[in-house]
Amino acid sequence: MQDDHTRAAPAFPTRSGAEITREELHWRRIDMRGFRRSDGLFEVEGTVTDQKPHAFEPVSGGRAVPAHQPIHHMGVRLVFDETMLVHDVQTFTDAAPYTECPEGGRALETLKGLRMTGGWSKEVRNRLGGERSCTHLMELLSPLATVAFQSLSMVNSGRALRLDENGRPLKIDSCYAYGAERQLVQKLWPQFHRPAKRQD
Repeated sequence: MQDDHTRAAPAFPTRSGAEITREELHWRRIDMRGFRRSDGLFEVEGTVTDQKPHAFEPVSGGRAVPAHQPIHHMGVRLVFDETMLVHDVQTFTDAAPYTECPEGGRALETLKGLRMTGGWSKEVRNRLGGERSCTHLMELLSPLATVAFQSLSMVNSGRALRLDENGRPLKIDSCYAYGAERQLVQKLWPQFHRPAKRQD
């Protein structure tokens, strides 16, 4: 039985009702998970896998990859605490087009001691951008911070709501649903609800 990503792409209807066929050119899967450890710390793991439905060989040389085999299969594990402080960083590269690629994960160890809070993505780019690390591993780090935050939601569920200096919940304006103009804020914190601007 074929995997979902190897099956022929179905016909895709346009607004006019005409059918357009599609040929799959590339397949990427990103998987991210969060864990609670027995020692009181937490982990988030992210992996990225790239495949193509046809044989692939980089134009600049490198490893020839048969169809439906991983061009990239690599990942990052971050060990952190309840304050989002990174205690350890581990990487792996099981498949990559060039022999130099596995070395690109070593630079991620410089993230130890950072917190996955405001400014995380900027600091990741400053430390790891360009030739300093593997681009594919670096690109996992920003969404992994979100996964870490979501993983702590059960831990923090019984704690008091975080407020700013004016007593306004920090949740407000943190995303679309919690926008100050939205119904959710009006329901939960009517005193901080902001009427929507009129569109003239």
